[in-house]
Amino acid sequence: MTATLIDGKAIAARMRGETLLEAQALTDAGWTPKLVSISVGDVAAAELYVRNQKRQAQDAGVGFEARNYPESISLEQLTGVLAGLNADPRVNGIIIQRPLPAHIPVKALQKAVHPLKDVEGMHPASIGNIVYNDLALGPCTAVAAVEILKTLPLTLEGLDVCVIGHSEIVGKPIAFLMMGLGATVTVCHHMTRQVAVHSRAADAVFVAVGKPGLVTGAMLKPGSALIDIGINRVDGKTVGDADFESCSKVAGWITPVPGGVGPVTVATLMKNAVLATRMQMDHYRSAFAAAS
Repeated sequence: MTATLIDGKAIAARMRGETLLEAQALTDAGWTPKLVSISVGDVAAAELYVRNQKRQAQDAGVGFEARNYPESISLEQLTGVLAGLNADPRVNGIIIQRPLPAHIPVKALQKAVHPLKDVEGMHPASIGNIVYNDLALGPCTAVAAVEILKTLPLTLEGLDVCVIGHSEIVGKPIAFLMMGLGATVTVCHHMTRQVAVHSRAADAVFVAVGKPGLVTGAMLKPGSALIDIGINRVDGKTVGDADFESCSKVAGWITPVPGGVGPVTVATLMKNAVLATRMQMDHYRSAFAAAS
């Protein structure tokens, strides 16, 4: 292995420390950050994520409340629940856990969360802000992946970047975030004819497709950075979208799976929770300030 292993856990720990200081300052001002997690039906699939979020919230000085609703709840009822949380000044962020029952489309719930409480960065307004290079509460995984790249000794202005995968919440936001930082970005997807031609020309490659072993060492420029966002289960093990063994022999830096983007994503969620709290505090102070 020649690549330097990027320690996502260390990056996340640094971020949590910074978030904790900000959360303590907000608490001193009477605004203790609080997240509410919403899950529906059998929570077994999301239980691990909820436990991890709760633990990380405690470490970051953020309150955390997990709510589970029966699978029989209607979209209208759940939208009403979100409206109540939107109006509650004691709640600063809302997390929609997946999976959801078939009769509840996740996009409808994401749109129902107020943009100021959209700590997951999934609301259309949050995505749209990135297009205008006005990042506030961005999609956590995309923001985390870019934050990891920013820790490396690379000049982002003019950097040739290849993004493999063009989902609305990961691939596309990464492309816009990197363009906002001055990079030259190529986005590859399932209709791209020769992905390897693009990835081999890139100084940094992001991959988020959900196909284990999709990226191999032969597809990378020697010394490039590889940010693997994929999470797949293969023979009882968690692996990314890159063939780690071959890629680590070519890349200059590489994220492991697990232990790479994942921890930074959760740390970004907590950072968003604290940022959302400050935004709401400023909003309330401005809206209800006494006339001079």
